[in-house]
Amino acid sequence: MPFVLFSLHGDHFWLPNSATMRPMNMQQLTDNIAKVRSRVRESAQKCQREESTVSLLAVSKTRSAGDVRNAAACGLRRFGENYLQEAVGKIEALQDLDLEWHFIGPIQSNKTRLIATHFDWVHSVDREKIARRLNEQRPEALPPLNICLQVNISAEDSKSGVVPDALGELVEAISKMTRLRLRGLMAIPAATGDADQQRANFAQLRQLLPQVQQQVPEADTLSMGMSGDMEAAIAEGATIVRIGTDLFGPRG
Repeated sequence: MPFVLFSLHGDHFWLPNSATMRPMNMQQLTDNIAKVRSRVRESAQKCQREESTVSLLAVSKTRSAGDVRNAAACGLRRFGENYLQEAVGKIEALQDLDLEWHFIGPIQSNKTRLIATHFDWVHSVDREKIARRLNEQRPEALPPLNICLQVNISAEDSKSGVVPDALGELVEAISKMTRLRLRGLMAIPAATGDADQQRANFAQLRQLLPQVQQQVPEADTLSMGMSGDMEAAIAEGATIVRIGTDLFGPRG
């Protein structure tokens, strides 16, 4: 994919050139959003939950600013990004819209300032060092940064996340950081097509939330579930489902 050089506050990035991205068909996007919303509604009803208790986070990584603008026109407001440099370009281009931006990718220490400056939520905090940098670099003019702690519930070496046994210590440290607001937990469990195993994985994260609430009573968020397992996540209490492929189609 062709890239262009983007400069911001003295930093220089190579970003995907949105002019070369094939825009998504508006009718297809509208249909996809309706289908995903229907799945969320039906899943919530099956477990006797209100649909409004589940927020749809549209994962817009690799999609153009134009696609995000079209998705916003269809009523979506919350967008999740994995790639910081790409995300910053879109955020800058869409400042005229009232959008809520969530960073959901791995966090490098040298990228925390941009994350703290541009995002409303961060789902992938997994160590105290990163939390401290986000806290110190969050501009005073902005409200505290909402964060979720990423938990490695599948104990995979390849996955980021704090191990459950170390969660309490990390929560204690973050609870004292005034520029952060600890909202809850996030996980990306090992992929499986087995619905029972999906639920068992998500149940592990759900069972950890009361532990966090003992230290931070206002924690209320379980960010879990993607296109292939959102039903299982909702059944286990997900309050945010992160949906990309079923909204925007496969990445090109």
